[in-house]
Amino acid sequence: MAEHRTMQRGALLDAARSLLSEGGTEALTFPALAERTGLARSSVYEYFRSRAAVVEELCAVDFPVWAAEVEDAMAGAESPSGKVEAYVRKQLDLVGDRRHRAVVAISASELDDGAREKIRAAHGGLVAMIVEALAALGQPQPRLGAMLLQGVVDAAVRRIELGAAEDPADIAEAAVTMALHGVTGRQA
Repeated sequence: MAEHRTMQRGALLDAARSLLSEGGTEALTFPALAERTGLARSSVYEYFRSRAAVVEELCAVDFPVWAAEVEDAMAGAESPSGKVEAYVRKQLDLVGDRRHRAVVAISASELDDGAREKIRAAHGGLVAMIVEALAALGQPQPRLGAMLLQGVVDAAVRRIELGAAEDPADIAEAAVTMALHGVTGRQA
């Protein structure tokens, strides 16, 4: 019985990822979840009390996976600037990943305070990974620098998600250049 419930919960989360990827948080409704999973709407409420509860669980499950992939990419870099580049590139590479698209939709949505706090904490963990590399590069305020760097990444992610005129590879190059060399794009 417990295994069956776990499978149904997993199916609901998978359906939620698909709905978020396809239509953002507006698409994430209990009737849509019920339709996607073949469960009765009342059954969906047995697993999640609200849309925010679905989002919170997705954050708990998907953000750590995403962060681990970014951390692995950074671990393969040999220099602080290589770590910054890996941090930016890996997040932008993950835009095509369905889990990542769900995370992007979640991050952009209007949610209750509990869900927003979980998202902030998850983003905080991601930002914390890059602080040391920024300090090694001589950034005088590495924590602030890390938050601003994540803002560049988030803007690039949104640009790719929107299907902007620029090629995603060009957006990634511009984001890496901005991260490493600022708005001039030139090395000092």
